[in-house]
Amino acid sequence: MILVKRFYDPKLAQASYLIASTEVGKAVVIDANRDVQQYVRAAAEENVSITHVTETHIHADFVSGSRELAARTGAQLYLSAEGGPDWQYAFAKEAGAILLKDGDAFDVGSVRIQALHTPGHTPEHLAFLVTDTSVAAEPLALVSGDFVFVGDVGRPDLLEKAAHVAGTMKESARTLFTSLKRLEPFPGHLQIWPGHGAGSACGKGLGSLPQSTLGYERLTNWGLRPMTEDEFVDRVLSGQPDPPKYFGEMKRINREGPRLLGALALPERLSTDRLAGLLGADALVIDTRPAAEFAEGHIPGTINIPLNRAFTTWAGWLVPYDADFYLLVDDRSTNRVMEAVRDLAMIGLDRLRGYVSLEALTDWEKSRGALERTAQIGVDGLATAALAGEADVLDVRSQAEWESGHIPNATHIPLGELASQLDRLSPDRPLIVHCQGGTRSAIAASILQARGFRDVTNLPGGFNEWRNAGQPVAQDPPREPARTS
Repeated sequence: MILVKRFYDPKLAQASYLIASTEVGKAVVIDANRDVQQYVRAAAEENVSITHVTETHIHADFVSGSRELAARTGAQLYLSAEGGPDWQYAFAKEAGAILLKDGDAFDVGSVRIQALHTPGHTPEHLAFLVTDTSVAAEPLALVSGDFVFVGDVGRPDLLEKAAHVAGTMKESARTLFTSLKRLEPFPGHLQIWPGHGAGSACGKGLGSLPQSTLGYERLTNWGLRPMTEDEFVDRVLSGQPDPPKYFGEMKRINREGPRLLGALALPERLSTDRLAGLLGADALVIDTRPAAEFAEGHIPGTINIPLNRAFTTWAGWLVPYDADFYLLVDDRSTNRVMEAVRDLAMIGLDRLRGYVSLEALTDWEKSRGALERTAQIGVDGLATAALAGEADVLDVRSQAEWESGHIPNATHIPLGELASQLDRLSPDRPLIVHCQGGTRSAIAASILQARGFRDVTNLPGGFNEWRNAGQPVAQDPPREPARTS
């Protein structure tokens, strides 16, 4: 008999799978993330041993846990040998990995796992056909990784946009089209177990259902409908979200071999005096409170990345991998601190050196003066200030959002690029910041204040409120994607 357990991380919108043959008590884990204890714990609860570990591809959106899980459990590691010399795992030999090519298979008791080379999202990508040989000779499911999702297909532009291999988007899109053709012989009842769900930046329209069938996807998934190759290329490349800046770093880490993490540890709790010294030395300190609380009063020089569902994404965009950083976090529950530690570790941000509690806010006011506030404004106030030329307007949405409509005469800098483009803004002019609904603009306002912009105001209702109020909207023609080198 086969046992399947799905693990889902909502902040990464990422799925991994434990598949066991219960009659022999053995299991394989596919696409493990860095929180490997969850798989060890689940295997113990199900009275099975993790004997095999594999993954679909070199991930770009999280640090893989495959190497660590295999090392901790003594399981055999299997990795892709496809994709050519530039897409081989550098640590494969050291880790004793068995390399898989198209059609290769291994057995976990009565469960057969067969590799299907499905390039396009990445050159080395494998999907895995799962067969319970105790009941049938035909596969029951495809662990599809970033090849096919519910309602979408993997994006082929990351090789160029995140891995910086110039001029590869269209070629990768055509390769993905060919890979999708490999699904045509399979029956409609074949289950699809994807690597991501709604909210992932690995596609543009992923569904929220945890799994699907090939037959249902043929009915509902645009990427599996009949079309020409050129039509597919145009559609798959249009409207893709901006890939977070950290995706390139993840590719490097996962190819070279993630550092073995071990158990997650609570970082050092720092005093307010220590915090003041760090800020004086321009250290990065992240206040993880909700945006509204940060706006009401925060320690000058800190930036705000709320510890919510989007924390991992924006930390990956904004926190450098080559410098120490610190947190301000509500530690009335230790779980809250460890939640932040885990989220950061999942994307390889391991240089967290300490944190301060909420008490630091009170201590700061008592010993060092008032907290800094972030002013808020409504649409009417923004319209008046902009029309009179009393303030500049900064739009921190994505390129696609900007092209769909924006406030006239606004400056456009996506949030993830803001820190590197501050020279486009005047620190001496009042500045009103907005995004689509207020989340990103609150983060942007904190960055601006920390970098010396003193007259910064946030539009919490964002562009949605502006448009709904009937204010004027400008629309520019889409620009050609920038070439990376």
